Amino acid sequence: MAGHSKWANIQHRKGRQDAVRSKLFSKLAKEITVAAKMGDPDPEKNPRLRMAVKEAKSVSVPKDVIERAIKKSQGGDAESYDEIRYEGYGPGGVAVIVEAMTDNRNRTASTVRSTFTKCGGNLGETGSVSFLFDRKGQILFSSTIADEDTVMMAALEAGAEDVETNEDGHAVFCADTDLNEVSNALEATLGEFDSAKLIWKPQTTMEVDLEGMEKLMKLIETLEDDDDIQRVTSNFEVSDEVMAAI
Repeated sequence: MAGHSKWANIQHRKGRQDAVRSKLFSKLAKEITVAAKMGDPDPEKNPRLRMAVKEAKSVSVPKDVIERAIKKSQGGDAESYDEIRYEGYGPGGVAVIVEAMTDNRNRTASTVRSTFTKCGGNLGETGSVSFLFDRKGQILFSSTIADEDTVMMAALEAGAEDVETNEDGHAVFCADTDLNEVSNALEATLGEFDSAKLIWKPQTTMEVDLEGMEKLMKLIETLEDDDDIQRVTSNFEVSDEVMAAI
């Protein structure tokens, strides 16, 4: 089981879904505000904003929260955020990429470094682990949208590179620069997608035992609990036996 894409399952088993949901709403609202401030406040004219709004809707962020986030971007007192990437190794040598959006670089850098150290990891320089990942566009569809062959054909015609299908649904991957074009084409062919965003896709994965997984979970959870952190990506893999023991 590729842990990178199964983190939500672990969170669910640990009963953290309510806390995670609240944090996710806040972070998606921040992404919407930043996307609207950097471009046009109309999602139809701003691909990044359109993707952010789409992702927010896919996890049931209320319409008024989305509208407030867009409106906030147009105010003269809207916060200015820097987008920063941190890279390092977690327990057991697992590669970790941390994407942050912050109004205080020093605060965030200090927090991320301290968290890596306390949780048995090591924060590295920019580029120290990102070479182990590919920057890709990812479009997710539910398993009920169509069968695997239909999705594969539609993806190839839309210019996508690959499709992965499992019990959770279909994940379509494309070049990062093609995300808007490919997602639009797939939506026209297959219907509404669940989310479309840029991700770091691991080139290979590293299997983690139970002890290592427990330490890694602490690192990722602590990072994700920080309001400045938008998302955490890792290349760990976990077996069904370890999942059952968590």
